[in-house]
Amino acid sequence: MPPDRLGISRFIPTSRLSLLRQVADLSAGFGSPAYLVGGFVRDALLGKPINDFDLVIEGDATKLGRALVQKHGGRVTVHAPFKTATWFPSHRPERSEARSKGEDDFIDLISARSETYEHPAALPTVKLGSLADDLRRRDFTINAMAVRLDGDHFGELADPLGGRIDLERGLVRVLHLNSFVDDPTRLFRAVRYAARYDFQLESSTEALIPAALKYVDKLSPERLRHELDLIFEEEDSVPMLEKLWTLGIIQQVHPALPSDEATRARVRGVVLVLTAVENPVHFRWAVWLMGLMPKEIRALSKRLHFSAELLRAASAASSVFAELKSIAKLRPSGCVRRLNGLPEDALWAVSVCAEGEARSNLEMYLKKWKSMKPYATGETLFEMGVPFGPRVGEILWRLRAAWLDGEVTSEEGERKLMEKLIE
Repeated sequence: MPPDRLGISRFIPTSRLSLLRQVADLSAGFGSPAYLVGGFVRDALLGKPINDFDLVIEGDATKLGRALVQKHGGRVTVHAPFKTATWFPSHRPERSEARSKGEDDFIDLISARSETYEHPAALPTVKLGSLADDLRRRDFTINAMAVRLDGDHFGELADPLGGRIDLERGLVRVLHLNSFVDDPTRLFRAVRYAARYDFQLESSTEALIPAALKYVDKLSPERLRHELDLIFEEEDSVPMLEKLWTLGIIQQVHPALPSDEATRARVRGVVLVLTAVENPVHFRWAVWLMGLMPKEIRALSKRLHFSAELLRAASAASSVFAELKSIAKLRPSGCVRRLNGLPEDALWAVSVCAEGEARSNLEMYLKKWKSMKPYATGETLFEMGVPFGPRVGEILWRLRAAWLDGEVTSEEGERKLMEKLIE
């Protein structure tokens, strides 16, 4: 087996390493070296957990994908305009399905390419190129390194732009002066990487930001929201938002996005309730936007193309946050009636920002009250002579409210109340 010059084997699961070697060996036979690039190399050199396995081929990755199926089986999906492909060795129908099952036995194949931008914030025009072209098109030096995978070259580092030195110095540096203008999403990524790794924006890179701010508005809704979602997926998004606010980047997305001190204090003070929150991204959006008016949230949704679920969460957080004083005065049954059916991520977000009785009521609803039900069911009432109809729902709610408010505390007490209600 060839030497592993950079020691990358220890970062790759055995099953995936076997697939990568199959790809690299076949690609080398075509005279097309294969490389792991970008995030893999960055995180391997930092000793961080590896999540990215982007494989670049110096040649046509779509042809390689078809050749892999012929030699090793499986199936391949091809994306001809970008000369990319995904090889599924075990015939899995879709990449998303494999990921949803926690299975990573697919390989993304990317043709080394160059990119040009017709105008600021445009999607790039792509054409096949060399590895050097492919590295030069990337966002930052720390993401512009590659490790070769074929034959005796296994583990060789390609670092023509000084990424390893910048890693050692803790710097995020763009590759050219128009980087942020060509692709303003790099403004968000620069802040995200710097905060994630506790790096600094390299001084000349940070100096390029003010001139690029006006191009943020030219980004599509999907690209903007995707970058913000990625920030909210990070373990600690607060330093990232703080830096985006300080640099004036957030303010360019939409005037309704709050950056006032009250909002910033709320965002700083919130700890993610990891054990309870189903969707941390929606939770963090809700914390950020709960101080807005409904019309402002609708305007943001239109600009950023919120999903229906995200719009619902943000709207619910806004309405509940505006009613905290009244929620603090509600009995348990009143809380259940007011909060029932609202997205729980939104309610958790408001609860951790609330105080006193309002916070207590929200937490009790989420932890206990929402699941409290009477012993009786519709079938029970039918057997007692109550015909199916609105009256059944009314009685069941009255029984539930009695449990919630402490009016009944036992099954026997519930039955006595039920008999009284039926009379």
